[in-house]
Amino acid sequence: MNPRPEAYQMRLNERAVTLSQTAFLGFQPGDFEIGGREQFVYLINSGLNPDSKVVDLGCGVLRAGYWLIHFLNPDCYFGIEPHAGRLKMGTEAILEPGLIETKNPRFDTNPDFDTSVFGEKFDFFLAYSIWTHACKSQIKATLDSYVRDSKEESVFLTTYLPADEENPDYEGGIWFGTSHESDTQGCIFHSLDWISGECDRRNLNVTELGKDKTYGQSWLKISRRMP
Repeated sequence: MNPRPEAYQMRLNERAVTLSQTAFLGFQPGDFEIGGREQFVYLINSGLNPDSKVVDLGCGVLRAGYWLIHFLNPDCYFGIEPHAGRLKMGTEAILEPGLIETKNPRFDTNPDFDTSVFGEKFDFFLAYSIWTHACKSQIKATLDSYVRDSKEESVFLTTYLPADEENPDYEGGIWFGTSHESDTQGCIFHSLDWISGECDRRNLNVTELGKDKTYGQSWLKISRRMP
């Protein structure tokens, strides 16, 4: 399901490469098109419809947002990105002129994953490569936002890097990697047992979906436990 023709997809990658010449985008620019489209496919496979309301945590330069804004009905895409510079690149250099006026996506730059700023109940939460940088208190904040601001049958799709003997469970108390406050690159790892425990405390189910092809991150599907 491609919201844009193949010829434009190639120009889209070129846009990302051009942007990367003056700023780090948070990923390899040559993967912009394929990486964003893969996120979009995970959402489609989880039941995304044009009238679904989606909140994209850490939406950055709109790698997934590009596809979602084109696919979703007006007033259905919401993005949170604390790095205002990256968000500006996405809205001004990635999206086509007039698309924001047509689709009316909404954005916020709060660094706390606070989705209540939109005053909406969401069908989908998306957090790609956010838990690969977020400390445990920040992960808890995303789960709390999901519980508070999602519909009963909603889905939270997120990725993480599993901790193991070579890559210990991150116990730091701050974000690790580039952000609106740091230019230092890097990723961290979390224990699936810890993630499952936090979901249990919130009466949430966790399903492993395997690794993506673009970066090898491990996908999780989180949803409410129904009676």
